[in-house]
Amino acid sequence: MTEPSPFDKLALDVYEMIGVPINTNVVRATLESMSIRNSDASNTYGSADLQALSHKLFVAMTDESFVGLHPSPAEVDAQFKMPAYSARDFFKLKLSDFSIYYPLGLFHGLPVFLQIATIIFFGYSMWTWVGFNPLQSTAVVLGVIFGLVGTGGFVQVIGRQVSHYWFNHDFAMAKKSTIMVFRDALIFMGTLCLLLLILDFFANFYPYTFLFLVFAYAFSIGILLLLSAVFHPLKERWAITLAFVVAASLSLYLKLYTTIDTYFTHWIGIWTANALLLGYLVWFFRNKVQKTKVYNRATTKSAVMIYRNHKFFFYGLFFFIFIFVDRILAWSTTNDGYIPYVVFYEKNYEIGMDIAIVIFFLLVGVLEYGISSFSKITDLLQKQMSYQEIDAFNRRGLKMYWEHVTILLIMGVIMSALMYYVIWTRLGYELAFEEPIDALSIKVSLIGGLGYIFVAWGMLNSLYLFTLNKSGKPLNAILVATGVNLLVGLLCSRLISYEYSVIGMLAGSLTYMLLTLKHTLRFFKNLDYYYYAAY
Repeated sequence: MTEPSPFDKLALDVYEMIGVPINTNVVRATLESMSIRNSDASNTYGSADLQALSHKLFVAMTDESFVGLHPSPAEVDAQFKMPAYSARDFFKLKLSDFSIYYPLGLFHGLPVFLQIATIIFFGYSMWTWVGFNPLQSTAVVLGVIFGLVGTGGFVQVIGRQVSHYWFNHDFAMAKKSTIMVFRDALIFMGTLCLLLLILDFFANFYPYTFLFLVFAYAFSIGILLLLSAVFHPLKERWAITLAFVVAASLSLYLKLYTTIDTYFTHWIGIWTANALLLGYLVWFFRNKVQKTKVYNRATTKSAVMIYRNHKFFFYGLFFFIFIFVDRILAWSTTNDGYIPYVVFYEKNYEIGMDIAIVIFFLLVGVLEYGISSFSKITDLLQKQMSYQEIDAFNRRGLKMYWEHVTILLIMGVIMSALMYYVIWTRLGYELAFEEPIDALSIKVSLIGGLGYIFVAWGMLNSLYLFTLNKSGKPLNAILVATGVNLLVGLLCSRLISYEYSVIGMLAGSLTYMLLTLKHTLRFFKNLDYYYYAAY
């Protein structure tokens, strides 16, 4: 019997390890794992380099005669056994995903819808009340804004950092990093409060009792947002909904059936949600850490976490600044020139923007579907298509993107029509609050609603870019958009009328969408490269 050549022996060795290879790159990766070098490819196997040897092996190992003579002992991974998907199969898969993820996105938005429902039916929610006078409303709303802006960057860091450890089943590090982010967030919030107190001492913008209310709501809402953020990467979002339902019910009961002051019913409700979330989080981590291996990693260092996540931090910070810029501009001027404080709540503008932002929350399900479908379909395409079909792979990805955008816009139109029909008829706002909605509120809600559809589109683009580690592009887009929002809103609110600060929000939203669209289209046209680079 003829002794097999070194090449044949190598082919058998590789074949025993991986079975029938799916492409040349798999063969090359296997050779590299066997410590075979370019010099070995040339001197031992007669090939120009490692890539040439990999290609030669791939051709030999996929030949029918080779496969017939050498049944592979290697068990092929289930991901490589998948059948080819037809266009009809992909359509069914997308339809199935939409039927799952859109309602799921709405379900996870239940805490927000619950607050809207209680304010409509009872004039009260866990952090608002129609009985507040304008100064009280200013304190509460500024507290909510302060809490969201102050923790927005840390929410993004939690999502990024905990997701990494959750994916690697390293719950010990997920716990440590969560504690570190909470500590840094509280220090950051405390520093902002101290700076504001010092500034107010010299400028006397507001009474100290007013600032106390602002800080109380800010820390309560901020901690609630931080706790809620942890449950998203841990895939335990149902706990947020449950905690909000229990807390909102308790808060509403205290308001309706006791004489406890409204501030305290709010704080009791918010801190009940905080306690429930914290209690479950402690139990969850304790249970998971005991069952998984504990790793010692350098990422316990704050400096390393900052370096890895600073773009996500600033994106989260400026995204919330962007969301509230128009309100601050509208509340810092009036048409008659008189304003009691530097920023003072204006009811009709706030009503219009509250209506508008509901449309955004109704589109969250589309975002959830879009990113889930993108990950699943892209994974299936790269397994189904040959490495030589790069252009076809990129075209399929781009087509999928425009499908998601189309769905987003269609749902935006449907939800806008539904919202405005309900609000403007006698079954809506007038019935709930026993007064007709102001024309200014309608104008603001129309412009703001369009702006929030663009925000949702921009967020969809950003999610794609974040998924494959292109975080710098969304950050640059939100920075520019915030500048546009501020500049246009300032000019319109001062030169025309205060409610036209919403034009700045619309201009900024359009800017955010267009900038992220530019990078997203470039991203999809080179999807093969970015997909490979990310993993």
